[in-house]
Amino acid sequence: MDKAFLKKMKEYLLEQRKTLLASLADQSEDMRGLIKTVESGDEADVAADVIDRTLLTALGTQDANRLQQIDSALDRINQGTYGRCVKCGKEIPQERLEVLPYALMCINCASAQERKNR
Repeated sequence: MDKAFLKKMKEYLLEQRKTLLASLADQSEDMRGLIKTVESGDEADVAADVIDRTLLTALGTQDANRLQQIDSALDRINQGTYGRCVKCGKEIPQERLEVLPYALMCINCASAQERKNR
């Protein structure tokens, strides 16, 4: 794989990682605020806060999963295996990596996996 492309992707992944970490930190602060509100609120406030807390938790889980995928992609860059399909070993097209920089599989293998999981 082209070294310039790898460098570009590594920089992009590091920036995405930084953004996600900041987002997770902000969500933790929001969660603390919700907990304080629940302790002093009425029943309607408590119900609304439960919904807010559930939403923040779900978003936090999605961000945490994406962070794990980004870290895995950065590890593959460092190991020299980035851009190779983990299933068939073929090179993943750069266009796919630009859209989904932490892709593990080529389009054919990813499609087959999706069909299998249905």
